[in-house]
Amino acid sequence: MAKQKYYVVWEGKSPGIYTSWPACQQQVNGVNGAKYKAFESKSEAEKAYTAGWKGYWGQGGAQKSAGSSSKRTYGTADAAPIEPVDYNSISVDVGTRGNPGPMEYKGVDTKTGEVLFSVGPIPNGTNNIGEFLAIVHALAYLQEKGSNKTIYSDSVNAMKWVRQKKAATTLKKDASTRQVWDLVERAEEWLRTHTYQNKIVKWQTKLWGEIKADYGRK
Repeated sequence: MAKQKYYVVWEGKSPGIYTSWPACQQQVNGVNGAKYKAFESKSEAEKAYTAGWKGYWGQGGAQKSAGSSSKRTYGTADAAPIEPVDYNSISVDVGTRGNPGPMEYKGVDTKTGEVLFSVGPIPNGTNNIGEFLAIVHALAYLQEKGSNKTIYSDSVNAMKWVRQKKAATTLKKDASTRQVWDLVERAEEWLRTHTYQNKIVKWQTKLWGEIKADYGRK
């Protein structure tokens, strides 16, 4: 279960402290120069809200994650902006029991949680392989639908493998891993022979909670 977060809106439609990202987002979307930030505890949020954004940033908050515009949600002062969640998207995740071990993955509608595709369990897969396969499956699924929807994944490694069109895994190839390797090789071939316009975006778990496709096995 995702840990409760508290969202301070210093400058927005209605400044205050909110207990969910969607509620916070409603207050800052479309507001030029909105100031807001997520906190791990209510006391931290109340202290920061009372100090005001100038007072908080003056205490080092500018070097921590802080929102500073209608498009930026959270990130350091010099980091690239993190866009708000695009709910018209697909979120993917993997579920494993052991690493390697039985592995499954799925893609869901980010807004509703509806399962759009699900594969597995497959013997002797890994977390990274499952995340990689889930992203490629989502790309192929969306291409069949003629859709340019965004894909969310919480795996940096899998996103890198997709960009490189190669799963840089050390999983051995033998009879026990034949099924998962067949899927990996098919995914790599798809990436080599297809192009796509879909954005593949890192799901910001610390800000937004667990990805919508999460299996809840942590």
